[in-house]
Formats: sequence, C-alpha cells, structure tokens
Amino acid sequence: MTRFVVGDDRSQSTLFPERLEDYLSEDNPVRAIDVFVDELDLAKLGFGGVEPEATGRPAYHPRTLLKIYVYGYLNRVVPVVNQTLTYW
Repeated sequence: MTRFVVGDDRSQSTLFPERLEDYLSEDNPVRAIDVFVDELDLAKLGFGGVEPEATGRPAYHPRTLLKIYVYGYLNRVVPVVNQTLTYW
C-alpha cells in the first residue's frame, strides 16, 4: 500500500466517457505537463515529501501537486488565497 493519495487510473473504463483520457484532446497542454513533470527527479530538485511518511494521513504526491501548479500557472489561474488577500 502506498502512503500517497492515489487518483483514478486514466485508462480505467467509466460510464461517461469511456476513459478519463477521452476528456482531453491529443494536443491538450495537460499531456505535455504530465510527461514533463513525470520526467523530473523531484528529490534531486529539492522537493520535500517525495518519500512518504510512515504515519499520519496519506499526502498528495508532490508530483501531482506540481502538475496542478504548472497547469494553473500556464492558464493564469490565481489561487483563491491570493484573490481573498487582494480584497483586504
């Protein structure tokens, strides 16, 4: 058993659509982000938490979080925390 939160298998069949991969076109940038981040050696780059802790609630893998961060950066998604701070 892994100590990270595990997402759904992208090739697993579902009711609608057939596979999770069917949501994305072949030229969607998400595919490039996925491949790029998977090729990085996160431990060598200084990311903490690459090796999971033995106790506590399973965390999200830093690789998954980095993919979300890069996607948000490329699509100019502003984190909710930053939006709320600008109103104060």
